[in-house]
Amino acid sequence: MTEPDGPAPADLAVVAEQLGRPPRGVQAVAHRCPCSLPDVVQTAPRLPDGTPFPTLFYLTCPRAAAAISRLEAGGLMREMTARLASDAGLRARYQAAHEDYLTRRDAAARRAGAEPLPPGTQSAGGMPDRVKCLHALAAQALAVPGVNPLGDEAVLAAGPWWQAGPCAGPHRAGPAPMAADTSREAD
Repeated sequence: MTEPDGPAPADLAVVAEQLGRPPRGVQAVAHRCPCSLPDVVQTAPRLPDGTPFPTLFYLTCPRAAAAISRLEAGGLMREMTARLASDAGLRARYQAAHEDYLTRRDAAARRAGAEPLPPGTQSAGGMPDRVKCLHALAAQALAVPGVNPLGDEAVLAAGPWWQAGPCAGPHRAGPAPMAADTSREAD
């Protein structure tokens, strides 16, 4: 997934437009929307200044982020967390998604020549015990399909956010969407 020379400047420009600010620490485009623009990036586990950054997969498309935000506002995280408590099989698959995330994040750090984050550093989205951020789970599901069952559910429930057309660039469809949720401060 890491691009040999890093992401293309054009992709970084799209991500900057999506986020409403310059991205930092982007190693690769981890997934592309059906409209062909990046919608998930892989971010270095340590930002260029050395600051630890545990979010490996970051949802950048503002339309996708808005769709996921609607699910969060509708209470889906509570429902998923309750299911984790009562469904041992789901809990085991979610634990496996957590372990996969940590393994990929450590590998990304090593490829970047950086020290992996310390053991015990959170993975993403509340894994492995709860659902805290559907954006992070959806980003993992888009980047690594089939690994995170709750992320896969969130992506499916979000619906076809891309149908309105590109969210950024010269072929952007409709009015400029709001930038992706910057409260997550991912780069």
